[in-house]
Amino acid sequence: MLTSTYTLVALSVEQARARVEVQALLERWRPGAWWGEPPAMRQYEQACEALRQASEACRWRKLDKFVLPALCRCGADAARLVAELDDLSRQAHEARQAAQAAAVEGDPGCLAALERCCELLLERLEREERELLPLARTTIPGETWFAIANQMLAHDAHHNENRGAGMGLARGLPPPEITPKQDLALPLVN
Repeated sequence: MLTSTYTLVALSVEQARARVEVQALLERWRPGAWWGEPPAMRQYEQACEALRQASEACRWRKLDKFVLPALCRCGADAARLVAELDDLSRQAHEARQAAQAAAVEGDPGCLAALERCCELLLERLEREERELLPLARTTIPGETWFAIANQMLAHDAHHNENRGAGMGLARGLPPPEITPKQDLALPLVN
């Protein structure tokens, strides 16, 4: 029970972060938010890059990596809901492609396509919170929640390890495997 609660809380935090990112993007680039001159082509490109980042962040969440595969193995209701959510993602991807195509042309329709993509992503996030997470809570067995939690922890540890190693090199520090502190930490052998 505690494992599933931990996992669901971690997923909820990730959901909230994704929702805030998409909503901020939508508010920044909403077609009606521009007064006077329409944005320049470079601004459309910036909007599309921000949309790409938000879209990728939504696509590579732990929910998609770890929970959805487990849920799909649990029955037809879950598979049907996942198919509907995948359809929303497909439509969002198509809207994102339309935004990118319009940005290349300097077409103000870029912002309308961006808005459509954001709305579809937000709809998916809402349906995940309202339908998918409660279904997962009741459908996925306890031992599977334990496996999911382990996968999430391993993913976080790997991600943090890679981030930490890159930060040391960026600061001009030697890689961790050759730091002087490790020599001091070796046990003495008689």
